[in-house]
Order: sequence, then structure tokens, then C-alpha cells
Amino acid sequence: MKGKARVFVIGPGFIGHNIIEILVEEGYSVHALTRREQHAEAIRNSGAAPVMGQLSDLDLIEEQSSKSDIIFQVATGDNLPLEEVILNGVKRRAKQGKATMYIHTSGAKVFDDGARGMFKSERIYYDDKREDMDSVPDNAPHRDVDLALVRAQEELQEHLRLAIVLPPEVYGYDSKHDRLSMMIPNLTRFAIKHGYAPVIGKGLSVETQVHAMDLARGYVAVLHFLEHANQEEVLANPYWLCENGEEFSWKEAAEVMGQALYKAGKIKDPTPKNPPRELYSELCGQKTESYMGLNCRARAVRLRNLGWQAREKGIWASYLQDELPVILKQVDRNVT
Repeated sequence: MKGKARVFVIGPGFIGHNIIEILVEEGYSVHALTRREQHAEAIRNSGAAPVMGQLSDLDLIEEQSSKSDIIFQVATGDNLPLEEVILNGVKRRAKQGKATMYIHTSGAKVFDDGARGMFKSERIYYDDKREDMDSVPDNAPHRDVDLALVRAQEELQEHLRLAIVLPPEVYGYDSKHDRLSMMIPNLTRFAIKHGYAPVIGKGLSVETQVHAMDLARGYVAVLHFLEHANQEEVLANPYWLCENGEEFSWKEAAEVMGQALYKAGKIKDPTPKNPPRELYSELCGQKTESYMGLNCRARAVRLRNLGWQAREKGIWASYLQDELPVILKQVDRNVT
């Protein structure tokens, strides 16, 4: 199908734009949803076609989905109405006897164990064990959407070749498109503003990690699996993890951040501190204790079995060498 397949990318941002460029290089006909003309121009420059609209334009998304052989949803893991219209498009294709490959983005926050930074879990999830993935509670973050997609796969069978990707902490700086990751840079800006690196609880919980470029390559590797695997293999397990084999604790994150900002003269004390609840709105809102305090220990066995390997630098080398200099320039520019 490569060379003729029509791809629709929803969420062509920090991760999605890198996916687009890999797909274009491999000969796919790529269309990407965007709401800003500036971003549309960047998509054109990458060799893809922009589709002007936003996530609330459900009729447009259904129509584009019904025209596409392959769909990547890299925008959100929590928008059930969005998934419903994507599936409506897939069902329209199914009535014509056409199959659709759909790669959806969930997230490793589904593994939230309520640690709130108070302990390191011994539980490790392996994506080649379907029972591990099915053991996630139905009320976990993202889980309602994941389960809706699994039910759709059971209904549509060969007409829906589904993959659900669960990224962990994504990091990196995309210098080509001048895009930063979200979590660590946001915590850095908070630290500069308030004078300390924030940590939830004791910061003992740990999380896996992946560089944005490694993740983009992982998405495309999953696509190639969907293209070539038999239907039994596709139906057996829709879940895919993507991580570089390293873990970090949130205490470690705050310590690295605090030391770096102290050396840069941006804070007077490198010691991490617990932020008061009234400042959670500047972190992750109501999900602050969850997102900054959960354990997520997960292993991407399936991607490695396909030959995928992490190539990029680790999270703290990336932070100190790539992300932090950009953040400091942005902060200094805003001050002046």
C-alpha cells in the first residue's frame, strides 16, 4: 500500500510532525489537521497537505477519516467524541469493503497507581503480555477511550487494524520545528518563577521515558506491523509501549532541574520543595499529584521484537544540552 496510501494525521505537533516527515520520506500521501496557517505552511514544507480545522470540527474529521487508508491520532487520549467520529469514518469505509489502519495515542498514565510520589512500585508492565494490559482498571486515565476502541475492533474485525500506543514521559527538543516537550519544560518555568524545583510527596515514584524522535520512529514501526501482520496477530493485542529502557524518579527530576537552574543563576536554592495546592493550576491542575507522582514502569517488548531501538540521548542529557538552553533563552526574552 505504501506509495499510494492516504494517511490522515490528527495532532501534527511535537510528535506528530516528526511522524509526518518520516511518512512523506517513505512515500505516503499525508494529510494533517491543523488550525493555524503558520503550522499549515510548515506542514506543506514537510511535503504533506494541511487540512484546516480543529478537534471540534467533528464532521470534517469523520469525512477525512472515511477517505484515509491510515489514520494517526496523536492529539489526545481523552476525547471520546473525537474517537467516535473517527470510527464513523472507518465504518463508512467498512461498508465499501475497505480496511483502515488506525494508530491511536493513549498514554502510560493508565498505569497510575496512586503513589503520589510516596513509593517506588515493583510492578512492571510488558506489552507482549495482553493480560498485563487488560489488568489496567476500567476507570484509569484514558481507559474509557482505549476500551471503546477495543470494542470497535471486535465489531469491525478485518475492517479495523488497530494499534493503541501508550507513550511514557516524552522529552526532547525538535530544533527543526522549534518545539519542546511539555512536562519537564513546564516544571522548569514553574521553578524559575517560584524559586524552587517542584516535587510531589517524596518524589520516589518512577517513570519510563522516550525521546520524541524515537517515539515517532516507533509509531511508524507499528504502522509497518499493521501493514504486514496477519489478522490474527493484529487482533491478538492492540497495545504498544515505547520507551528507551531507562527510568527516572520525580525526585531525580527535581534535583537535576534545581541544580541546573541554581548554576544558571535562576534560583537561589537547588533544594526541591513540595508546591502548595493553590499552585497546582500552574503545574498539571487537578492531575498534578497523579502526573507528577505516579509509577509507570513499562517495557516495550513488541517494538524491540520488530527491530526498533532507541537512538537518541537520554532524558537528562537532552534536558541539559538541548531543552534547558532554549527555555532559558525564552525566559530571558520575556523578561527583557
